[in-house]
Amino acid sequence: MKKILFLGGAPTQIPPLKYAREQGHYVITCDYLPENPGHKLADEYHNVSTTDKEAVLKLAEQLKIDGIVAYASDPAAPTAAYVAEKMGLPGNPYKSVEILARKDLFRAFLAENGFNVPRSQSFYTLDEAKAWLDEIGVPAFIKPVDSSGSKGVTNLKNKDHLAEAFQHALQFSREKKVVVEEAIEREGFQVDSDVFMYDGDLKFWIWGNQHQDKLCNEFVPSAISYPSVLPANVQLDAANEISRILKKLDFNHGAFNVEFLVDGNGKPWVLEIGPRNGGNKIPEVIRYSTGVDLIKYTVDAAIGLDCSSLSMTPSKGYWSSYMLHSLKDGVFKEVYLSDRAKKYIVEQDIYVKPGEKVFKFSGSHHTLGTMILQYSTLEEMMDMLDHMEKDIKVFVE
Repeated sequence: MKKILFLGGAPTQIPPLKYAREQGHYVITCDYLPENPGHKLADEYHNVSTTDKEAVLKLAEQLKIDGIVAYASDPAAPTAAYVAEKMGLPGNPYKSVEILARKDLFRAFLAENGFNVPRSQSFYTLDEAKAWLDEIGVPAFIKPVDSSGSKGVTNLKNKDHLAEAFQHALQFSREKKVVVEEAIEREGFQVDSDVFMYDGDLKFWIWGNQHQDKLCNEFVPSAISYPSVLPANVQLDAANEISRILKKLDFNHGAFNVEFLVDGNGKPWVLEIGPRNGGNKIPEVIRYSTGVDLIKYTVDAAIGLDCSSLSMTPSKGYWSSYMLHSLKDGVFKEVYLSDRAKKYIVEQDIYVKPGEKVFKFSGSHHTLGTMILQYSTLEEMMDMLDHMEKDIKVFVE
């Protein structure tokens, strides 16, 4: 039995907790939200913020843990790396994890090492941001340097709205710093999926198609579907780029959530590499699609178990996640599911209850539940995901 400290107990972080319990490990959780449902699965819960690395280190040393996991959490990933490094536990370099967890540091790394990267600068003040925006023009993306799940992101199309977008981004930044970068025109879907490194090599990768609900937000992922519709050579080029980046940063093992786009010349532009598993049910959909359980490998790697059995496995069938969300603010009433949707849904978990306040979908923090769906054909999958508002509706009053 190993003692494992999990940073967080939110609904999206429950899968590795369940796996660890099934394996007979001693499960410890911590965050500053004691009502989070994952804590009910733990042998111990401690009210310690997952972003307070010194406090988490002190807790980990007191508990004499054997491994630490920051599952589906960008803010907690540097803490996990810091603790692992200080205690000599399995992990990745703290400085490298910090680079991936901060958009400003990651953009600078990409530029310094010759990777495709949009023109991008980060600022603490609006005046500096205005001067840079005048240089790169619009459209441009305005983002917090240190948030995930599309929180605080604006696709700016009019320079006159910069102040509003800048303030919006600041609300989601712990560093109180904002990225202003040019928008790269993409061909087809943006890609969103997880990869896994072991023993310094990229052992597993698979690409998913990212879908958005254009009725409420054209940049927040509402679904990820598999298999990818990218040409095979472009998929391989992207995997090679990801591998080069991770190796240059001296990463050794673990799951990484990757987002990239492909331009009109078929070249991949890596936008994000989160040093943790993806949210949006990505590991679960990958497991359905390929049979590869990245949740298992994440926990096993964190306590130094052999993960050499991991290998590339192609996608079989047609699968997607779906993030249940509202098109407007209001009080939650009910979810409508069409007969077609009921036929496709293989898993669903609704977080919200009737009478609770809900908000228009503007980031992962407004997700009301999650689903996994299986389809008969690629055409069927794309048709449903392009018109999901006909099959799954959130009613508010």
